[in-house]
Amino acid sequence: MNRQKSFENEMPTLFLVPTPIGNLSEMTPRAIEVLSSVDVIACEDTRTSGQLLKHFDISKRLIACQNFNEETSARGIVNLLSQGNNVALISDAGYPLISDPGQRVVSMVTAAGYNVVPVSGCSAVLNALVASGLIAQPFLFVGFLPPGNSERVKKLQEYRAYPMTMVFYEAPHRIKKMLESCLEVLGDRRACLCREMTKLHEEFLRGTISEMIEAADELKGEMVLVVEGNRDDYSKDVDMSMILRMVRESVETGMSTSQAIKEVAGRTGVSKNKIYDMVHKAEQKGTC
Repeated sequence: MNRQKSFENEMPTLFLVPTPIGNLSEMTPRAIEVLSSVDVIACEDTRTSGQLLKHFDISKRLIACQNFNEETSARGIVNLLSQGNNVALISDAGYPLISDPGQRVVSMVTAAGYNVVPVSGCSAVLNALVASGLIAQPFLFVGFLPPGNSERVKKLQEYRAYPMTMVFYEAPHRIKKMLESCLEVLGDRRACLCREMTKLHEEFLRGTISEMIEAADELKGEMVLVVEGNRDDYSKDVDMSMILRMVRESVETGMSTSQAIKEVAGRTGVSKNKIYDMVHKAEQKGTC
């Protein structure tokens, strides 16, 4: 077990610092303080982050941490920490790791025994969720779906039965096709399409997915789609092989079978008894 007491040790620290998703006034005093105090700042784009830091009169060494070089940059960050440096990780906008680089970095840093400290701040997920008018919790953050239509439909089918509110990211040039896939797989559910949040042209479209498709051609900017969960009796349509796979995957992480069944039931809304019966039958057949 790795037990981190963030402010009761003198270990070098990796700070996860969110940056504004549009309105620079939303940069918190603590975020500014941390970025001003660290030795190195790792970022997606040194030019974009350079402009942000200049706005707040912060001058620090910048290194790139992008999806295509995250393995290399993660090792570099661990090396910086081993030399006694404190490092901040930022993305171009929003929270690191949330559909942005950082997962590999955090995994390697925690494995090496250094502190990882989150700093509160902007997140498009939460902004969209609380303003959507849909049930805010429980919710499932999906992020970006695959860009190809067949892969996107296949991925959505995994979420079709989930009873919780779902949050997706999407690029403006793909939003209409993504909405059409949602309509095909999820049905014409209530949803909220949020664009350009915290910016001058902030807009929330609340209604049904089909209504949003009609308006999609005229929409521009960064998009977050919030969709209500499944409220119907869907148990007969559930892909139980997928449920069984989820149980297996949970057991592989170290859970007991009963814990895994409870966890998967909570995630999918399928009853624990139904999952238990399926797992029991699979065990008898030797397929689980």
